[in-house]
Amino acid sequence: MTANKKFFSLSLKQILILVVPLVVVAMYTCISFTIISNKIIEAAILRVIDGINEKIDGEVRLTFEPPATALDTLADAISADQNPRNISTLVKSAAKSYPQCLTVYYGTALPRKQGGYLLTHDDWNAPSDFDHTTSDWFTGAKNANGTIFASQPHASVPSGITCISFSRAVFNKQKEFIGVISADLMLKNLSEVIGKISVSDNTSINLVDNTGLYLTHKDDDAILKKNYMDESKLDKKKYTASQYFDGTAKAFVQGKYFFAVRKIGASPWFAVLDGRVADFTSTINKYLYGIIFTVAVMILVCVVLNAATQTKTNKREKQVSDKIFTEMQNLIVSAKENAATAQDQSAAVKEIVATMEDNTAQSENISKKIVDVADVAKNTSGDVITGVTYLEENVNQLAEIAEANQKTIDGIKALGDKIENIWDIVTLINSVADQAKIIAFNAELEASSAGEAGRNFHIVATEIRRLADGIIDGTKEIKTKITEIQQSSDSLILASESGTEKIQNGVENAKGLEERFTRIKNASEITAGSAGEITKIIQQQAMASEQILITLKQIASGIENFSAATENISQASQNLKMIASELAQQHENNEVEE
Repeated sequence: MTANKKFFSLSLKQILILVVPLVVVAMYTCISFTIISNKIIEAAILRVIDGINEKIDGEVRLTFEPPATALDTLADAISADQNPRNISTLVKSAAKSYPQCLTVYYGTALPRKQGGYLLTHDDWNAPSDFDHTTSDWFTGAKNANGTIFASQPHASVPSGITCISFSRAVFNKQKEFIGVISADLMLKNLSEVIGKISVSDNTSINLVDNTGLYLTHKDDDAILKKNYMDESKLDKKKYTASQYFDGTAKAFVQGKYFFAVRKIGASPWFAVLDGRVADFTSTINKYLYGIIFTVAVMILVCVVLNAATQTKTNKREKQVSDKIFTEMQNLIVSAKENAATAQDQSAAVKEIVATMEDNTAQSENISKKIVDVADVAKNTSGDVITGVTYLEENVNQLAEIAEANQKTIDGIKALGDKIENIWDIVTLINSVADQAKIIAFNAELEASSAGEAGRNFHIVATEIRRLADGIIDGTKEIKTKITEIQQSSDSLILASESGTEKIQNGVENAKGLEERFTRIKNASEITAGSAGEITKIIQQQAMASEQILITLKQIASGIENFSAATENISQASQNLKMIASELAQQHENNEVEE
């Protein structure tokens, strides 16, 4: 049960996306194939029908054309020899040669009452009031003027059998009308000819006249009584009897039925053929349904395969989104830690800057006081008494100078310790930047494997890696500046310690003033010289402090930039976390919809 759920874990939207295009293509293919197949089948049916019509025409002609040809021969023979006895012999001989003819007979142009006669192959003695010149077969042949005339079906005299008369006018050598030679063809013979032609179980073939009256039919009672136009499924609104039997061969399909009509030679008869299209298409439809079933099965297989592929893709997307989400959480934590560290570093550097500014001010004060000491030392040699008066003050000032100088040394050492801390912080920043660079590189790899969905994440990861590279370069420059600050600090400590020793000497000299008062002048000169040196040292210290102050300000600016970059990393991490959350939510929604 669990496997099936995983296999078909697709939303309705995904299922529609998978199924609808395939169904549309399959329906279009099947419908197009069906239409084309029907057109091909229709064309094939029409060709078959046309061939059958030609066969019907040929068979019917074979039935009545031999007697018609015989009539032409008899007409020529009678034209050459008008002896009644010879004509009777010819008529009897023709009847024997063409047994399909019910009767063969010849009637003169003159009625029997006017000296004419009627000769039949069976020597029929016609009633005295029978006038052959008024019969349809006679008048029709006379009007046909030498061509074969086929009469409408009628009952033969005297047998009463339904037949069709073929007749031809006979002329003498002077082209004068002398009589009509005729033969009756039994309509039953035509029915037998049509019955031999088979098309399909539901196809009917019949001969009709130009009004649609049946000449042949499987039901003998319908012959010459029922009309084809009344029983046929032909569209009566489109075709009337005069339009359908206009002498033009036709073959077409209407709905489920096919129809064909063809005029038989020069006769007034028409062969009509109709039946069900399914008689020709049943086998083809089986193959067509088989093809449609195969296409349906193929669609089902494609849908199942696509569903399996889509399910695997959804699982991979869920795994990637979970991994991205986890990595983003780690990255956000790291970014926040970096931001906190940067803020602490910024505060520490600002404190160092404030201390260095105070130190610079103190150095300036010391410099001014040393100048004053030098002036006093220069005046000491001229005014010893005044020097004694000021000696105590000088001792106090030297003590203050020693104390301030010691504070300066302590401040410089504390500054060195803080610079060491800054070095550790810079090393930590560099380590964090390396970690951020590694994380960004891993994020780029994950974004590349995610394809189009990870394109935005790939851009953010690239910017993070570029920012980490910039931070590493900045920390290298900070390390260089810190090294310079440490070197200057060491020099300043050495100079300050040297000044401290000299100040201690001045204090000791001042304490031993009573013992060496006589050498006050010399001591004053020494003090003046020492004060000058101290002034130079203090000036150097002030310059070093100023350089340290500038460097610390640069460090503070770099830390602020790093803090801003860390904020950007944090914001980008939040955005990536949101993207990962959206991917996970989308996957959950798909599972809920399923």
